[in-house]
Formats: sequence, C-alpha cells, structure tokens
Amino acid sequence: MRARSPKAAGAAHRSFGQHLDSLLIRLTEPVTALLVALEVVILFAGVVSRYVFHSPLTWSDELASILFLWLAMLGAVIALRRSEHMRLTAVASRLPQRARRFLETIAALVIIVFVLLIVLPAWRYADEEWAIITPALSIHNTWRASALAVGSLLMAVIALAQLLTRSGRREIVVGAGVILCVAVALWLARPELLAIGNYNLIVFFVLLVAAEVASGVPIAFAFGVATLGYLILVTHVPLTVVVGRMDEGMSHIALLAVPLFVFLGLLIEMAGLARAMVDFLASLLGHVRGGLNYVLLGAMYLVSGISGSKAADMAAVAPVLFPEMQRRGAKGGELVALLASSAAMSETIPPSLVLITLGSVTGVSIAALFNGGLLPALVLALALVVVARLRSRGEKFVARRAPLRLVGRTFIIALPALVLPFVIRTAVVEGVATATEVSTIGIAYGFAAGILIYRRMDWPRLYPLLVETASLSGAILLIIGTATAMAWALTQSGFSQALVATMAAMPGGRAGFLAVSIAAFIVLGSVLEGLPAIVLFGPLLFPVSRALGINDVHYAMVVILAMGIGLFAPPFGLGFYAACAIARVPPDSAMGRIWPYLGALLLALALVAAVPWISTAFL
Repeated sequence: MRARSPKAAGAAHRSFGQHLDSLLIRLTEPVTALLVALEVVILFAGVVSRYVFHSPLTWSDELASILFLWLAMLGAVIALRRSEHMRLTAVASRLPQRARRFLETIAALVIIVFVLLIVLPAWRYADEEWAIITPALSIHNTWRASALAVGSLLMAVIALAQLLTRSGRREIVVGAGVILCVAVALWLARPELLAIGNYNLIVFFVLLVAAEVASGVPIAFAFGVATLGYLILVTHVPLTVVVGRMDEGMSHIALLAVPLFVFLGLLIEMAGLARAMVDFLASLLGHVRGGLNYVLLGAMYLVSGISGSKAADMAAVAPVLFPEMQRRGAKGGELVALLASSAAMSETIPPSLVLITLGSVTGVSIAALFNGGLLPALVLALALVVVARLRSRGEKFVARRAPLRLVGRTFIIALPALVLPFVIRTAVVEGVATATEVSTIGIAYGFAAGILIYRRMDWPRLYPLLVETASLSGAILLIIGTATAMAWALTQSGFSQALVATMAAMPGGRAGFLAVSIAAFIVLGSVLEGLPAIVLFGPLLFPVSRALGINDVHYAMVVILAMGIGLFAPPFGLGFYAACAIARVPPDSAMGRIWPYLGALLLALALVAAVPWISTAFL
C-alpha cells in the first residue's frame, strides 16, 4: 500500500480538525446560550420574589452560582475556539507570516499542556467535593465543581482541533520539541532553582510568563502554565490546590454580575438605546466647532462600563458618529486617537466590570467604588475636552444649530435610554440592590424599552448575543481564575510579604508609592491587559496602600486609571488596536496622534492621585 503524501496527510489533518471544531460548536454554543438565558431568568425571578412579593427564593442564588461556573468554563471553551482570549499580538504581528504561524503553533501546544496538566487534578477536586452538600438544593457540590474538569477537557479538544487545522506536521513536531526542551531544561535545573530560593519566582513568573505572552499565548494560559510549573518543580503542593484557587477566583458571588452586564451592554446597542443617546447629544452639541468630539466623549461617559467590553463600548458609539466627523474634515487617525483615549478615560465609570472585579479580589466595597468612580473619570474627560478643542481648530465648520424642536424631540426619545445608566449606578451606590440584581433589572428594562419604545429588537441577533456574552465572560473569568491561582502561589512563596516591606520602605512615602504604582500599572495594563493586572497585583498592593494610610477607593481609582492608560497606549496596548479595528484605520496613522491625548490623561491622573478628595468626595 502506498503511503499518503505529506500534502494529503496535511489535508486529512485539517479536515479532521474542521469536523472536530464543527462538532464542538454544536455541543457548546447552544448550551452556553441557554445558560446565559437561565442566569438572567433565575436571578430576575429572585429579585422580583424578594422586592415585589417579599418572599425570597432561597434556592435562586445557589442555583445561579452552580450554573455560573459551568457558564464560565464553557464560555472559556467558546472564547478559545473564537480566539477571543486576551493575548498580546503586538510582537507576533511584526514577524513574517511563517514565524507567526510557528508562534500560533507554540501557543496552541502551550494551551494543550496547561489543560492536560489540569484535567486530572480537576477530576480529583470534583470527586472531593462530593462530600459537600449544598444548603438550599441539597445536592452534591460535585455537580458544580465538575465544570472545571469538563471545561478543561473541551479546551484540550479545541486546542487540538486548531492545531490540526492551522499548523503543518513539521511545525507541530518542531513546536513540541521546543516545549519539551524547555520542560526538560527546567526539570534538570530543579536543584539550582531550589538553591536560589525565591529568586526562582523570576524564572517562572517573569521570564516564563514574558516569553509566553510575547509568543501570543493567551494571558490566562500563560499564568496557568507558569503557576503549574512553579508548583511542580519547586514545591510539593498538590495540583488540586490550583484547581481550588481557580474555583475560588471564578466563583465569587460578585462576579455573577459579569455575564449579566456584558449581555446588558450588547442588548442596549441592539435595542437602539445607545443610538438614541448619541443622537440627542449630537443634536445638542453638533453645531459647535469640535462639537462631535464632545459628543463622542459624552457618549462614552454614558455608555461605558455597562457592557464589560471596551470594544463593545467603542463599537456602540463610533459607527454612529465617525461618518459625520469625517465629512467635517476629521482624519481617521485623529478619530481613533480620540476614541481610544475616551475609552481609557472611562475605566472607572460604574458599573465597570473592572470595579466589580477589583472589589471582589480586594474586599473593597463595590458600592463605594461605584460612588468614587464618576468624578475621577470626569476630571480625565475634561482634560480630553481641552485637547479635543485645541485639535479641532482645523475642522471644516459647516453644521447649523439644530432647532430647539429637534433637540427636544431627540431628548424625549433618548430619555428612556439616558435614565438606564443613572438608575443602575444609583441603585448600587444607594444600597437598594446589589450589582447582580441591578443588572437583571437593567436587562428587563432594556427588553421593555427595545420592544415598546424603540421597536428595534432584532430577534435573530439574540442567540448570537447570548453566545457572545458567554464567550467574553468566559475569557474574563478564566483570567481571574488563573490569576487567582498565580497570586496564591506568590503569596505562599513569601513574595507578597517581601513586596509589602519593599514598597512600604520606598522613599517619598505615599507620593512615592502612588507614583510607582501609576508607572507599574501603566506598564502592566499595556502588556497584560487591565483585568489580569488588577487581579494579580491588587490583593498584593492594597495592604501596602492601607499601611501607608491611603484610602482604598482613592488607590483603586489611581491604579484603574493607570491601567486604562496602559491598555490604550501603543505599541503594546491591545485597546488601541481594538479602536483601530473598529474605525478601520491603520494603526500607523493613529499612533502619532494619540500621544497628546494620553499626555492629557496622564496629567489628569496625576491630579487625581494628588487630590484624594476627587475619589472620595461622594463617599
């Protein structure tokens, strides 16, 4: 029998990978869409029962928590299939195509290594949870914990399908050889790693993570592999502990709000609420020179934070305004610069998922964070207004003032949409309801407004929105899980105590600590994305800030805004490239124009850091 040619073998591998991928789509996407819908229905039923009928459903939160872990893991599976996990692409995108394909192969192999290492401990962890009976539903906790094992196994299959579809046999063999050589080298270096004590943290959590992130490995998996490698090679800690820490990080009750606010943000765009807000602001300010710049800033201030995705926020605003702004003479690069900087400005505007996540990992009151976030963002917005005004002097000024009747009509139309962000923020800040409860009320309100008022509900889009919600939520929550495990490993090593001592002894006291924190989070936000930086370093640095007498909310505003600036700062900031993609503008044409805006944001951030009252005025 004649052997198949390498070309035929490669085609067979790709065909098998495509069939495997198609099968997993049919298995996972309908289930995750159903899970998102069930979460909304169950939690909204609990809210109605508690506040309307004064008869709480004792089982609703528990059932929602069980389904939540399944949603997180299956959403992470879909995000992996769609290549939507957060990763650094700035390095790989500058390489030749052949090198990029090889790095994609390495990334897929690293993902497979992580999930294969975690599958058996995840099954053992689920088996150990059999002894725990849930209080309300009286079922074994294994039904919830097994989501980690099932999700890990499915991610292994997805990564294998992508490997077979996108990589050739030679690339797979060479990539596997590279990873094997690194693993063997680390294994042989165990005596030296043990001998250098905590300096081995640099090997795993600096060098290894940096190499993985630069190679395009998704950040969640880079954190996971580094943590597992550290525990396997220099400790005797069982790997079930990693699974337990991931479970703890991903299952925090406050994080139930993540998928709900993601869905709410997508819903208000689909139902026409975002368009109504932008139309009103345009009628009010469109006649002013540079007025549409102010409209964009105002729209981002109103819309931002609800979706949990900066890309979704920008996508809701940019397509409405950019065509008219370009007709007035605005350059594409200038529009991207303004859009990206406005997204960085709005990181602290509630109900930002960064605020919710930071509250969940540091113990800071989420209501207090919501209270403190508006004024710092306003300071940064005013700084952007100054720059936008100066840079709009060359705009072709052709617009006329809109008639008062038109302004009034657009205001009436936009009023139901304008009310929603304020209701959400006020309800959480005043303690009327939790962020999770308010998100379900917002979803019900969004459906009612879309059906009865705006009549723009695109029902065929509902299923894709549910799947998109699951994907984005899974990507966020997996990062939180692996970063929680990594933070635990750093804490157990004694690194956190050394960090506290070093930072507390830093010259300059509070001012020096805040300055170093700003610089650190700008860099971390640029290379690690914002959320991983907050989850990883928030629990380590907040005790230091408290020891120095810095208010928790004030410090939270400073580090979140610094992280946002890094997220949208080229050449590494992923948010900057997302803005370019949404505006369909080459990054090169925007990179030179964004620096004045980022400079204004940095000056405004320095003011926020120097004046704690800006963050604490409403507490």
